[in-house]
Amino acid sequence: MALSKSKDKKIAGVCAGIAEHFGWDVTAVRLVYLIAAILTGSALAWVYLILMFVLPDAK
Repeated sequence: MALSKSKDKKIAGVCAGIAEHFGWDVTAVRLVYLIAAILTGSALAWVYLILMFVLPDAK
């Protein structure tokens, strides 16, 4: 199964898609992403934006 955005989305489905792909808890992935984005000075916000446009939608 390829990495894709999820239909269970809050913003664009990127974090939920990553969680579904690896079998992780969606809330945990979202929290880890949020904390990491704050600690990296929002550098991960750019990664999220890129993934939002690059990842295909869920089937």
